[in-house]
Amino acid sequence: MTTAEHVPNDILRAVRIGLRLSQDDLARALRRAGEEAGEPNEASKRLVQRWEAGVSRSPRPVYARALERVTGRPVEALGFALPVPRARVRDDGRGGHDVQPEEQHPAGVSTRQRTQPSPRYGGVWLSRYEYFSSGRGETFTGAHYIVLVQHGDRLTGQSLPGASANPGSPLSLDLSVDRNVVTGTWTEHTAPDGYYAGARYHGALQLLVEPTGRRMSGKWIGFGKDFDVNSGPWELIFQDSSTSKATMERYSRPPG
Repeated sequence: MTTAEHVPNDILRAVRIGLRLSQDDLARALRRAGEEAGEPNEASKRLVQRWEAGVSRSPRPVYARALERVTGRPVEALGFALPVPRARVRDDGRGGHDVQPEEQHPAGVSTRQRTQPSPRYGGVWLSRYEYFSSGRGETFTGAHYIVLVQHGDRLTGQSLPGASANPGSPLSLDLSVDRNVVTGTWTEHTAPDGYYAGARYHGALQLLVEPTGRRMSGKWIGFGKDFDVNSGPWELIFQDSSTSKATMERYSRPPG
């Protein structure tokens, strides 16, 4: 793979920004986590840069464990590619051919999907959705400030710490852009001490981008706790194009 073909790990970058950490901060946190666990490592800003640039796509186990401790996420949810052996059939004179699967990048998107330029949507957005609680017989609104990181037609979203209407319920979005249509998946881990007792919910999401490019609205779909399929409205409203540490701190609060 040449340098030009390296695909940035936008999921890791979004998680780092969401935690309000610089690349230096993350490296220091990884070293500290390693020392506390009795597994010293040599994490550096340069290593974090290589991960985020897609140059290094699979962290060594000692770094993987430190990443999980610092971010609170399994390493496979941080945008890293898991090593998958290529299927190869040697030509034995009977028509055998090498089988080369289509190359996948850390976010799971093939090179064939990265050909069309997309509008820029990176920055801080207000995410807001509605859901009906069958147990309480009411409709509620879930709201988060999230940071969107964009690479080509791919958007990765991560809620900011403390920026949820329901404290302790982090939200992740994995989206792709096709002109004015945004499609993808969502995942939310509910607060351990909340009504849903730390349950993990996930589903699909499709949004239409308004002509201004400052609002997306559409529908979510997902499974409920009673194994039924639910749906409801979802919107993203643009707040700020900056992803600086100061901006992240300003939006690390529950939406008003």
